[in-house]
Amino acid sequence: MKQSINILLLFILFLGLSHLLKAQDNTQPINLETVLELGGANNLTIKEYKERQTFASANLSKAKEWWLPNLYAGISMHQLSGTAMNSDGKFFTDINRQNFWGGVGLNATWNFGDGVFKANAAALKVKATAYKTQEEKNTVLLEIINTYYDFLASQLYYTAYEQLAAQADTIAGQIEIQVKAGLRFESELLLAKSNYLHLKVEMLNARVEFNNYCAALVNLLHIKPDTKLIGTETVMAPIDLVGLVENNFDLTYNLHPELKGMELNLQSLNVEKKTTTTGLLLPALSVGAYSSYFGGIFSPLDPTSAVNGALTWKIPLGRLVFKGSLKQYNSKIALQGIQLEQVKSRINEEIIRTRVQIRMAREQTEIAMEGSQLAGEALKQSIQRQQLGTVRPFEILQAQELYIKSRLDYLKAVASYNKSQYAYHVATGNNL
Repeated sequence: MKQSINILLLFILFLGLSHLLKAQDNTQPINLETVLELGGANNLTIKEYKERQTFASANLSKAKEWWLPNLYAGISMHQLSGTAMNSDGKFFTDINRQNFWGGVGLNATWNFGDGVFKANAAALKVKATAYKTQEEKNTVLLEIINTYYDFLASQLYYTAYEQLAAQADTIAGQIEIQVKAGLRFESELLLAKSNYLHLKVEMLNARVEFNNYCAALVNLLHIKPDTKLIGTETVMAPIDLVGLVENNFDLTYNLHPELKGMELNLQSLNVEKKTTTTGLLLPALSVGAYSSYFGGIFSPLDPTSAVNGALTWKIPLGRLVFKGSLKQYNSKIALQGIQLEQVKSRINEEIIRTRVQIRMAREQTEIAMEGSQLAGEALKQSIQRQQLGTVRPFEILQAQELYIKSRLDYLKAVASYNKSQYAYHVATGNNL
């Protein structure tokens, strides 16, 4: 008997789904796998953080340029006429001087105190950005999952109300025939029609909710704004994504991309801080060289070359007296350490909260499932008695009301359970 009821309900849900498809243009069937695939490919937040990762890689490439010299090549001409001052301070008039230079050269400065440490810090930032991208991807996909289950539940709300409205319309028609035959009171017909109209209103409310979640999902998936989404899942079943265990929080911290990224940023700050400590002990090496022809305008020209070099140590008195840069780095490192502890506390809260949510939602699902089955059977028997004329309309109204409430309770419980499963999955350091 229960199997027959389930088959009947599935058939009615399919009819409701077909009705939704016909009522909308540019529809796209979706399921959880589809929305996760579309979200990972199209979501703008994920794209933004992928581009941030690319930018961090570009910064690393820029930081690596510090040791490469600048080459130059070209020609130059010089012409002076009139008065010029000689090196000993004498002035000469009626000067007409011109010369030509053509050659190649290079200039290079190696600031070991900045170049080495900043390049190493940039490399750590690239790794940290990769973890930040994964963290944001998890956050966005988790939001997409939550919205999808709300979307699917609202679609099933709609089909459930549509089913009851169709039943109420049939029952009202049967009562109308009985009223005309003098077997029923007109008040019973009015009550049946009122119930039918009430269910139609609730069905439209469910349709509004469905459209709202559809719009939210279209936005998250970043697809064409006029796309109408239709869930292909005609039933919502609880999933078992992860098992509940007493977590080793230290192990969870080692898995969590947000913490791994913050730890790498902390390492990067410590490396960059060395530019104000160890880096001050390292010199800067400057080299300049060129080889050219030099002389009059094109003739006579003679080869000439030069090499200049310098090894210097900077002694920043401001740094030694006030230590401003060092204090800035120390403050940044301390703030990063505090933020790390804050994130660990938040992760602990998420794990504990989602673990409790899963347990409660599982219990709610089991209770709601049993209640939905009992209410469905009661409604079926009430309809059969109605056909035999042995039930009052208000009894059917009560049976329908109990059925729809129990059905919605079940859908809400399953949606909550599945969303909690994914939230716990991410909270324990897993990636989506």
